[in-house]
Amino acid sequence: MIKVGDTLPAATLMEYVEVEGNGCSIGPNPVDVAKASAGKTIALFALPGAFTPTCSAKHVPGYVEGFDALQAAGVDEIWCVSVNDAFVMGAWARDQKTGTKVRMLADGSADFTKATGLTLDLTSRGMGLRSNRYSMLVKDGKVATLNIEGPGKFEVSDAATLLAQAKA
Repeated sequence: MIKVGDTLPAATLMEYVEVEGNGCSIGPNPVDVAKASAGKTIALFALPGAFTPTCSAKHVPGYVEGFDALQAAGVDEIWCVSVNDAFVMGAWARDQKTGTKVRMLADGSADFTKATGLTLDLTSRGMGLRSNRYSMLVKDGKVATLNIEGPGKFEVSDAATLLAQAKA
C-alpha cells in the first residue's frame, strides 16, 4: 500500500474536457499522473463512485467549497479520482458544478487504484472493484500526507482535514 514519502504510481487517468483548448480536445483526455503532478502541490481525494450518496452530498462539495482556502494554503490543484469512466466523471462534474476547481479524474480500469493498494471490493453490492475513500496531499509527485477512511466512514478524507495538513 502507498505510504507517506512514496511517489505516486505511474498511471494515466482520464479527464472529460468540456471546452477545447490548451492542447485538450473535447471529450476524454489522458492525464499522465507523473507529468501532471510534477512541481505542484495536489490535494488528491479518491472515493468509491460517482453519484453515490456520501461522495455527492459531502465529499466533492467539501472540496469545491474549500477551493479558495486550499489554494491560499499552497495547493495548486484539487484532484478527485474514482473508478468510473471519463464520461461518467464528466457528467458528475457538471452535476457537482466543479468547474475549474476540482479535476474529476477517471480511473476506469482501476490501474491507479490498484497501484496505490487502496482498492475496495464492492462486488457484493454490484459495484465491482472500486477505490477506498482517502485523501492525500501530494508535493511534486510524492505523498506528503495520507488519510485513509475505515469501512463506511467519512471522517479523515474531507477537505477540512487536508486543509489543516496543507497549512501545517
